[in-house]
Amino acid sequence: MSVHDVDREKRKQISVRGIVDVENVGNFKKTFNRHLHYTLVKDRNVATSRDYFFALAHSVKDNLVSRWIRTQQYYYETDPKRVYYLSLEYYMGRTLQNTMINLGIQGACDEAMYQMGLDIEELEELEEDAGLGNGGLGRLAACFLDSMATLGLAAYGYGLRYEYGIFAQKIRNGEQVEEPDDWLRYGNPWEKARPEFMLPVNFYGHVIDTPEGAKWVNTQVVFAMPYDNPIPGYKNNVVNTLRLWSAKSPIEFDLKFFNDGDYIQAVFDRNLAENITRVLYPNDNFFEGKELRLKQEYFMVAATLQDIVRRYKSSKFGSRDHHRTDFEHFPDKVAIQLNDTHPSLAIPELMRILVDVERLPWDKAWDITKRTCAYTNHTVLPEALERWPVSLLESILPRHLQIIYHINFLHLQEVGAKYPGDLDRLRRMSLVEEDGEKRINMAHLSIVGSHAINGVARIHSDILKSDLFRDFYEMHPEKFQNKTNGITPRRWLLLCNPNLSDLIEDKIGSDWTVHLDQLAQLKKWAKDANFQRNVMKVKQENKLRLAEMLEKEYGVKVNPASIFDIQVKRIHEYKRQLLNCLHIITMYNRIKKNPSAPFVPRTVMIGGKAAPGYMLAKKIIKLICSVAQVVNNDPIVGDKLKVIFLENYRVTLAEKIIPAADLSEQISTAGTEASGTGNMKFMLNGALTIGTLDGANVEMAEEMGNENIFIFGMTVDEVEELKKRGYNAWEYYNKLPEAKQCIDQISNGFFSPNNPDEFKQITDVLMKWDRFFLLADYEDYIKAQEKVNQAYKDPVKWAEMSINNIASSGKFSSDRTIDEYAREIWGVQPSWKALPDPHEPRDI
Repeated sequence: MSVHDVDREKRKQISVRGIVDVENVGNFKKTFNRHLHYTLVKDRNVATSRDYFFALAHSVKDNLVSRWIRTQQYYYETDPKRVYYLSLEYYMGRTLQNTMINLGIQGACDEAMYQMGLDIEELEELEEDAGLGNGGLGRLAACFLDSMATLGLAAYGYGLRYEYGIFAQKIRNGEQVEEPDDWLRYGNPWEKARPEFMLPVNFYGHVIDTPEGAKWVNTQVVFAMPYDNPIPGYKNNVVNTLRLWSAKSPIEFDLKFFNDGDYIQAVFDRNLAENITRVLYPNDNFFEGKELRLKQEYFMVAATLQDIVRRYKSSKFGSRDHHRTDFEHFPDKVAIQLNDTHPSLAIPELMRILVDVERLPWDKAWDITKRTCAYTNHTVLPEALERWPVSLLESILPRHLQIIYHINFLHLQEVGAKYPGDLDRLRRMSLVEEDGEKRINMAHLSIVGSHAINGVARIHSDILKSDLFRDFYEMHPEKFQNKTNGITPRRWLLLCNPNLSDLIEDKIGSDWTVHLDQLAQLKKWAKDANFQRNVMKVKQENKLRLAEMLEKEYGVKVNPASIFDIQVKRIHEYKRQLLNCLHIITMYNRIKKNPSAPFVPRTVMIGGKAAPGYMLAKKIIKLICSVAQVVNNDPIVGDKLKVIFLENYRVTLAEKIIPAADLSEQISTAGTEASGTGNMKFMLNGALTIGTLDGANVEMAEEMGNENIFIFGMTVDEVEELKKRGYNAWEYYNKLPEAKQCIDQISNGFFSPNNPDEFKQITDVLMKWDRFFLLADYEDYIKAQEKVNQAYKDPVKWAEMSINNIASSGKFSSDRTIDEYAREIWGVQPSWKALPDPHEPRDI
């Protein structure tokens, strides 16, 4: 019996234990057959596995719909303050299993499929990952949606319905190849199109002055069609909505095309408008001033704000006067959270609506806008900060440029009054950057137009205050907050690691799924031999399962007793996959130098996508694959060391990898990673972390104690000192023989014998232009890895550290993060109260 079969039996036992009743299973089978026949128009003779997946998805969705409608009715009748989360990305992964878990119906679904001779795990594997996100920012948004529903907040996610995701990554001859991520190829069973709520969005045109004020005229219109996706809370009957906009051409054709006989051209022109939501931009850590990206950002906020205003007008406060909407209470009923600067055009757009459309005086409109909007910053990297050319805004959004200029004029008056004669400060704090091409700094716009600005880990928030936004902090310290990121424990433990979840439940009950701080109770069992054995048994089963998958997918047989050393995240210089690669080469050289010396076996896995235009990142992937080729095929190395580049890393792959990890690599240069959330997922699943004092690593170390984490490298202050002093990579090259050997091997073609200059770009960067100081941290990193080996050789010590990691994860629940946003930024109180079951009588 394979580990997959063993796990399937365990999962079935866990999921059905004590919670499946025969009637539910029977009803579910009837619903499944009804959808197979009437929705998919198939029977068991001709149905494919994909048909069975869709029948299962529709059956599960049936359990959502009544809760979804009842939730929205409850919001309409109680009229709470509503939270609107605006994000250009939602990295959702798959929906089916998450929905079954949150509704508490996984046991019935498992049993029904089993009785029908179907394998529910095989059906789950047929679901496409939603192509709506790329990296940490989008995954955070997905976790936040889950937590907002679980906390009972009247919350809505707004974003774009991309037809194509970032791209599907293939590795061919060691190189990344991008293929279209056609995730909607078979349709999406979870979404509901709402063509009746289509809204117009304007572009281009020009502004005229009228007696009533400015008027934006002669615009080109594109329609925004909403698609609603249900977001269930965990076992509380709350189902919130993620509304995604799709671009649609105006319905009418220009008649002159018919008169000219150019009907085909008219159809082509429609397609141009619909390109706005065709594809997700892949570069979330590089700002590229592309016209289509600007259109995407405005399209999303323009449609969203129309929706928000419409909903406000239908509320008790908004509809007080039939002739004129009272916007006095808008900030009391509406909270808008800007997830980074991508939705920052919401600020001038809300001003345009209030001033131009609703005819409010500027000062009143500005007060409402500032009290409504809040801004989360996700990066300190200068190349990632959005700065839109004035010429582009002038062409595409002429009225918004006027509004931004006026916001800036009044803002600089305020700065000048507070700091008279400080012209340099005026220049630094302006929304308009004048050096070179004139640009609008969207982070500055977001700060000026929001009542709250937050970073996403304490160290990151401190850097915003002391460095990136120092002038703004000095002027308005009350605006700045920290909200350390979190992850949803439902997906990142309950769903992806059911055996570990079961062990935890046996010890402390099941409340930890919504109160993750209860995991702290596990600390008393950290030294318990029986509990240690059980936790490590689960880890070993997860490793065996992953090892089977790696052999099947990559043809590499790995040693399941080795340290599973994993770094999965976007490929970027600051995340320092190159430093990991130098350690791999160092281990390889040590084995070759002394093959009979004792060596703690390792399987190093690196995964992630490089932005298509980021040539150095793509070259780093090629280097990792080339090193893997040499290492994996060297008979002297054997199973002591294996290296695998994980193709097409995504949420679904993360759910398989993270439970099997022994060691999590979080090795960014101190001061560059805003927070990280992968680090939290590994910690929650019992992996130990090797990392710098960067992002959330700092708070993780505080929670678990330095004895349970492997910290190395320079601190933020030491990095700053090195920058001032001047970094010379050659100093380290000349004094560190092992580092020198690695770099020489890369540069002389040892890993690329057919093209000795293949990796010259990498060594040039390492030795001449390295902004992230790899060699400065190399020696300390290698020493920390040796400490990892020593700890792993002591299974009892390792198990104790692993349990302490799990037990210290409570702070890093997205429930805690959202609770803080709700109370301290949005001004709403989370309600843990469950709504009535849809089958119960209503009691509002």
